[in-house]
Amino acid sequence: MTDLILHNLEAEQALLGAVILDNSVIDNIPDLFRAHHFSAELHSKIYTAICQIHDIGSVADPITVSSYLKSDEVFQNANGEKYVLDLVDSVISMTGVADYARIIYDLYMRRQLVEISDRTIYKAKAMDSSEKATDIIEAAEKELYDLSGDATISSKMVAFSDALAESIEAATLAFKRDTRIVGITSGFKLVDKWLGGLHNSDLIVVAGRPSMGKTAFATNVAFNAARAKLSDMTDGTGVVFFSLEMSAEQLATRILASESGIPSDCIRRGEIPKDAFDKFVTISHELERLELYIDDTPNITINQIRNRVRRLKRQKNIGLIVVDYLQLIETAGYKRNGDTRVQEISEITRALKGLAKELNVPVLALSQLSRAVEQRDDKKPQLSDLRESGSIEQDSDVVMFIFREEYYKARKEPPECTIEHDKWRHEMEKIYNRAEVIIAKQRHGPIGTVKLFFDGRLTKFGNLIE
Repeated sequence: MTDLILHNLEAEQALLGAVILDNSVIDNIPDLFRAHHFSAELHSKIYTAICQIHDIGSVADPITVSSYLKSDEVFQNANGEKYVLDLVDSVISMTGVADYARIIYDLYMRRQLVEISDRTIYKAKAMDSSEKATDIIEAAEKELYDLSGDATISSKMVAFSDALAESIEAATLAFKRDTRIVGITSGFKLVDKWLGGLHNSDLIVVAGRPSMGKTAFATNVAFNAARAKLSDMTDGTGVVFFSLEMSAEQLATRILASESGIPSDCIRRGEIPKDAFDKFVTISHELERLELYIDDTPNITINQIRNRVRRLKRQKNIGLIVVDYLQLIETAGYKRNGDTRVQEISEITRALKGLAKELNVPVLALSQLSRAVEQRDDKKPQLSDLRESGSIEQDSDVVMFIFREEYYKARKEPPECTIEHDKWRHEMEKIYNRAEVIIAKQRHGPIGTVKLFFDGRLTKFGNLIE
């Protein structure tokens, strides 16, 4: 009974008849329409024949269509030659083709919804121990999202004049802003100046060795963008932060520490100075209003990230995705060994870049560096130091390295009361609380180095005042 409701054979026949009678009306059919949207297999085959005949510059009429399908079993069993002639004879209107297509397409979408629902119900009742309930939910979400995405497909062809207008609009927006940026702010003036902000559809990789401050930098950027949104600044946005290594509570404590000036270890132990407690409470209440969402699911897969971000984008319209870090993301189908791990990272970086383009938001992903850095005298990282570097470098629009010379120099302290120690101390004074953001790749801009302030006790980066 349900299936009878979810198709309209008259609309399908009217569309086919009109197109065969006058091939030019095929141009009035919406771009998203496809042969498989018909409910009747025979109609799908006829429409395919019409399109392929038309595409090679020939006329699709009853004779050519019947000739094209003469060896097709479905067509022959339906007495196809007579059926095509009947389609043409029954044409009522040539102007309703677009309307017929929309009716057929809407019913196709409804049939798909029923199929997804039935499939989900079947899986839920099957009690297959190899498939968790959360897996079923994620699979259903992906199918529904893909289906809803199909409903909004339109031509990707853009006139140069339209593209130029968008470019001029972006430049005008940047010119009017005091910050001279068009993207999402990182909160760091020189970084924004070099990058022009974090741009929509860009995959931005931030890499570094352990203890360089990668997570601190990403957390600061996420906070700065969310705070700008809270202050109604045009370069701010809501942020989703996927933390695969730290818990949401730990990240929240870090942000609270950096904003209150009280080290996170003191906050965890409750060692908050009495004269700072009121300020601490006030800041806590302010931070509660941030549009910053943290997902600390361990062993999360790229499909889970994709589904959750799509949902959050619909619900909250977030404008920045942060992933800490990409080597901890998992994908289905790979066993972790040397060769397949490189393939897995390639799939992950392609998926993150695809997600950035699909949702038109920047994705900031952290990455590890190989141990090759530690084996050189010059510890400054290079693009070749990226672990599984080929795909990361290739898929990213921007690659930045976090480097703190202080970290390495502090571990080479000479004996006290020596000339070497005095020289070491003077060098330490120059690099104390200093960090470098090395822009090693920028697809649409220059490369270079930005110096920032870094407070290790508060895990806070800041603009450097020379």
